[in-house]
Amino acid sequence: MRFDVEVFWSALISWPFFYGAFITISLTVLSHLTAIIISVPMAVILNGPPSILRKLCTGYVGLFRAAPTLLQLLFVWNALPQMFPVFREEWFTPFLAAWIALSLNESAYQAEINRAALKAVDHGQMDAGNALGMTRFNIYRYVIMPQAIRVALPPTLNEFITILKMTSLATIISLEELMTVTQINIARTFQFSEYYAVALVYYLVMVFSLMALMSRIERRFNWSDRKTAVARVEVPAPGVELDGWRR
Repeated sequence: MRFDVEVFWSALISWPFFYGAFITISLTVLSHLTAIIISVPMAVILNGPPSILRKLCTGYVGLFRAAPTLLQLLFVWNALPQMFPVFREEWFTPFLAAWIALSLNESAYQAEINRAALKAVDHGQMDAGNALGMTRFNIYRYVIMPQAIRVALPPTLNEFITILKMTSLATIISLEELMTVTQINIARTFQFSEYYAVALVYYLVMVFSLMALMSRIERRFNWSDRKTAVARVEVPAPGVELDGWRR
């Protein structure tokens, strides 16, 4: 069967696919933001002294990194209502279930990214903050975190793209995201190539747009790169005085 360009174009500009892409983006943003909020205190605990809380965080990270994402989605959607009656109400929608599952899953990976970023900051920064009489909270807020953010930024942005593609798994719990819309249209018409091509175009547009945004954000944070900072320093010409010194 030949590729039907008319069906492809009609689907490409149709409302169901726009809506599916919107749900995909919304789920990605909310899940990743929630994961970051969960992972930051976990990363601080994981880098802290041995304690019961640290062991619990280590177990949490190990559990959600080891279990398949699809299994976590199915567990949240099917098992939670059996375990807790509160999840049997109408408010517990596929979107909310996917949000919970993807947030928990992603927070485990994000915690490791943040832990490594905090570890990369020289411990002398903490000692310097203590010597200045700063509280632990202020040391993290004003000294450690600004440096750790730049280290964590590239892998965090890559994780955002990963979770965008991972949202396609939510079709298994009937969430009307991009892949679900694609599957519904294929089931109605059996025109696989046209609708899969439409889904591919949407994913490519979203991913390449995010990659362009990532590039801009990374360039914005280049100020903290030592080599870049040195390269930007203007060296005075011979014979020019600078702060009382002659070159």
